[in-house]
Amino acid sequence: MSRYIPMPAYPDKMPVDISFVFENERPAGKHGFCRVDGEDLRFEDGTLAKFWGVCFNGGANFPDKDYARQVAQRLAQAGCNIVRFHQLDAEWNTPNIFSFTKGKRVTTTRKFDERSMDALDYLIYCLKEQGIYCLADHIVFRKFKEGDGVEQWELLQDEGKPWCMTNPRMIELQKEYATMFWNHYNPYTQLAYKDDPVFVVTGINNETDLFVNFTATKVDYVPETYYINEFRQFFKQWLEEQGIEYDWENCDLFTNDQPMIEFKFYMTKKYYREMYDHLKKIGVRIPIAGTNWAKPASAQIKAHEDMDFVENHHYYYDWGWGNNERICKNRAITATPFVFPRLARMKLPGKPMVVSEWSTPWPNSYRAEGPIYYAAVGALQNWSGFTAHTYSYAGRLERNSILGREQSTPVAGVPYREGIFSCWNDPAMFGLFYHCALITRRCDVSPANKKVAISSLDMAKSADIAYKDLLEQHRVAAVFENKLPEGYDELVNERDHYPHPQPGKIISDNGQLWRDLSKQIGAVDTPRTKIVYGNLGKGSGGASHKKATNVGIQLDGMNVTCYTDFAVVALSSLSDDPIEKTDNMLLTAIGRARNTDPVFDGEKMLDVGKAPIMAEVIQADIRIRTDIGDKLKVWGVNAEGFYAGKLPTTYEDGVLSFRIGNENNPACYYLIVKE
Repeated sequence: MSRYIPMPAYPDKMPVDISFVFENERPAGKHGFCRVDGEDLRFEDGTLAKFWGVCFNGGANFPDKDYARQVAQRLAQAGCNIVRFHQLDAEWNTPNIFSFTKGKRVTTTRKFDERSMDALDYLIYCLKEQGIYCLADHIVFRKFKEGDGVEQWELLQDEGKPWCMTNPRMIELQKEYATMFWNHYNPYTQLAYKDDPVFVVTGINNETDLFVNFTATKVDYVPETYYINEFRQFFKQWLEEQGIEYDWENCDLFTNDQPMIEFKFYMTKKYYREMYDHLKKIGVRIPIAGTNWAKPASAQIKAHEDMDFVENHHYYYDWGWGNNERICKNRAITATPFVFPRLARMKLPGKPMVVSEWSTPWPNSYRAEGPIYYAAVGALQNWSGFTAHTYSYAGRLERNSILGREQSTPVAGVPYREGIFSCWNDPAMFGLFYHCALITRRCDVSPANKKVAISSLDMAKSADIAYKDLLEQHRVAAVFENKLPEGYDELVNERDHYPHPQPGKIISDNGQLWRDLSKQIGAVDTPRTKIVYGNLGKGSGGASHKKATNVGIQLDGMNVTCYTDFAVVALSSLSDDPIEKTDNMLLTAIGRARNTDPVFDGEKMLDVGKAPIMAEVIQADIRIRTDIGDKLKVWGVNAEGFYAGKLPTTYEDGVLSFRIGNENNPACYYLIVKE
């Protein structure tokens, strides 16, 4: 029978502090500005730039000064080194960049609120001091106002989608916004944003394109006739320039006919080039991306070939969450053959890749696999960074004591904004960031050896077949012709299956990652980080791909025999030495986490539960090969950062053995240290 222990979160500290591992990286910016170096991001002094962190949403970007200091310190303790400022311009948040409080009527989005900017300035200063870099969005949820001089402003969706990419007035307002933002002087850092290397990358817009039929998904959609007519006139002019006859007046704006796809490709590149040139003109020195998703057309991806780097989003969840009916379909990554091929489709040869939104959100019982899987596969692909959506929506977290309900009610009528994606207090998500940060920032998982280019020749569509087969084996990138790009080893078509060396198993070509599809378990096996995850209670009784064993899952120098059905057991060296030689290690064992007394009817949640947050105790026998001998002691650590108790250990034939999850000192975190 499962046993749970309280695992509350505190806004000012983590149970374990690994910031010392990266103490030489403070302050952020010490290595100079971030630059593109082939498929890597690299600082001016030659230091490789790898990032693991979070998004701050809306009001979380404008905290009071006490909280700004606390949250920067807590992020550093977890190993994070980047924050993405997301939805600065969303008016449903308070504060936002245009208004610090609700009440006063805002009639224009052409000026920033001084109080909001002061809060953002101080947050940036605190993050910088802790070695944490910044990623800034431009237009995300900006709701144009009557004082902005925008036609039919009252009918436009947030951000003016998709016309913000085609309408000259909205593009000029985006340029104006960018000029104000990047030229803003921060009195705490004594630098303008554009002159501060704490900013590492930026994107032009958020999840916006000309290819998705957004009208089909908007029940209350009101056509903006002005912009539709304007778009058709642009189309007419382009057709004339190309010498193409086409029914521009009556055609479906979301047809996949070749002229329309080519025109949208042209308009997309034109928009990104115009914004890119403006950002460079005003002195922005960091790499610039276009938008951050890869759906639905290959033309949308190809249009980013002129950008400095590429950016994408991905979520692993399968539920319907409304204001009244809340349905969670529990799914484990290890129960899914192929997890996020769409994410990899945005990767282009010769360009770095950043995943600026991802999540395996509450209340999926198996979400603890998510952070490990994203970090490990991202490192295998040599992607440059990850920011989880989201740390929080607000900056008053001392009162938020349960999962999934950061806000008292949904924000702006969107149910998930009540806190479903907030991860700051989730032991099954944020509790594993220690190991994810080490995997990413320290390059504990090495890039795959082989590089495969995947060709997409239909600009109106894209396919996932080859990506599904390749993503966990080799490094991949998308190309749009039957030509092998420089530096790549093989060219395949996106619609062709790629073979797996062992049926039922996915193994990376460097041997550091594997998943057994039949046992529903996965592993990370590197010198400084070793992790097993998934259905470990079943998998512990069989054999891994590495070595046959009657008991436990065998990695190189580590064996785990787990008695809990689902779990993540992660071990990382907290020094530069490999696990076999280090005198300081962190072991994290986490599976399911929930509020106290939630109520479900099958997959339908009837009650989210109450405080405190509870974490399932993972019971397992751990065997670690180590040269340090019996001088290593194993201490459980509780949520408050206190020792919960010392575990009995044995040392024989170079192997340290102990059991976690016993009655006397149950914990999620264990420090293994030389005394």
